[in-house]
Amino acid sequence: MAQLYVRDVPQLRPPGRTDLLQVLWCPSEHPPEHKPPTELFWRTAADVTHVLASPPKPSDVQDGYTPEPCVLAPEQVTEYPNFLELDKELRQQLSDWSAWQEAGVAIHDSYEAAPEEFYMNELSVAPGWKVGGWAPWGLTDPIARFCINCGAAMNPLLTIASDECRDYRRGWVPYEDQGIAVLDYDNVSNPPGIQVSDANHLQLYVCPTCYTHTDLIQ
Repeated sequence: MAQLYVRDVPQLRPPGRTDLLQVLWCPSEHPPEHKPPTELFWRTAADVTHVLASPPKPSDVQDGYTPEPCVLAPEQVTEYPNFLELDKELRQQLSDWSAWQEAGVAIHDSYEAAPEEFYMNELSVAPGWKVGGWAPWGLTDPIARFCINCGAAMNPLLTIASDECRDYRRGWVPYEDQGIAVLDYDNVSNPPGIQVSDANHLQLYVCPTCYTHTDLIQ
């Protein structure tokens, strides 16, 4: 599913002296959650000496769960929490058109009726595949997740997304694809071709203490 090196993505913070994360999943949905089971393998890159030129293909594959091969170009971005994770006072301020005007923010007039949508579309929760960051809540309200082994609060590790960006959120188009998106937006919106549970996201969480993980469709 994904292979990430600390040299490219320092936000990984792996256990011990490992510097490589390999994410595997079964390319089909399994009951009762109807999501693809995932496994994490933390390794040392220097120990990976034998690489298969042609990895074996699974025998039972569900449409949308076999990614197209992609070369990663990690880009660090600044994002802010989901609107629902903010306190009531801050949500009210973000919903006040005059507050945005007084702050001198360049915001299109189309957001005047609902300025909080400018925050949600352009500033909060970057879409697409990402390491760390804020969780893309949608199917459920924001909830804290705790490790079933040690009770520690779990951190977002990896978002496996059904698209890199949507038409109404073009400001998040990856830097190297912005020129292409002007001419052919469809080909940059979902390069891996993944569709998670009817175009949702699979969010992987990891315990910073014992490095167990869990996942959640959002």
